[in-house]
Amino acid sequence: MKTLLAGSLVVHAAGGADRDGGGDGPAVLLCHGFGAPGADLVSLHRVIDAGPGVRWFFPEAPHELDGPMSGGRAWWHIDMMALQLAMMRGELRDLERETPDGLAHARAALESCVDALVADHGVDPARLIIGGFSQGAMLTTEVALLGERSFAGLAVLSGTLLSRERWAEGAAARGGALHVMQSHGRRDPVLPFSGAEALHRTLVERGVDATFTPFGGQHEIPQLVCDELGRFVRRRVA
Repeated sequence: MKTLLAGSLVVHAAGGADRDGGGDGPAVLLCHGFGAPGADLVSLHRVIDAGPGVRWFFPEAPHELDGPMSGGRAWWHIDMMALQLAMMRGELRDLERETPDGLAHARAALESCVDALVADHGVDPARLIIGGFSQGAMLTTEVALLGERSFAGLAVLSGTLLSRERWAEGAAARGGALHVMQSHGRRDPVLPFSGAEALHRTLVERGVDATFTPFGGQHEIPQLVCDELGRFVRRRVA
């Protein structure tokens, strides 16, 4: 594995011809969740059977957190006090009407990162799966639905529906050209299962080729999901 700079983002690269993200093989880009260290998802490339020659890229979110979450990073800031109070009250968080402050900046940073991977590392968007976990899944959904580039696929791991009208318009424009693999835990205490169902319904109703893998756990990436992601990558690019 090696670390490189793509656009303004630090990226951990693995796999490929040299195990450092080299070569001309297809690629997977995964973005970590809120509060996780930048290399949080890197170990996934060792447990996911994506096929030979696949390159892996793991960008670090631009914002470094302090206080209780020191060492973690964020694509955009979240009011953790409000989130904790809502969880204590047992209130479901309805994010469907929200467009978070900072989402546009995060999208621009990730799109610049992809542009650099294309220009400097020979990544072909038509052979690139983008995706992520939790906040990283929301960001890559935004990019896949509303960005200028088209990708081989989108992996939404424990994400949720944001900006319902904007995302619905983006999904309708992409239609069957967008291929999505989505997963979510039925007992997720952070992003309720109902939000994932709403996202899946929004995609499917607008013609997107989307599959949904529910599992019995919480806010996590179990082996079941790793196996499904591997099959998705092999089917789309390997």
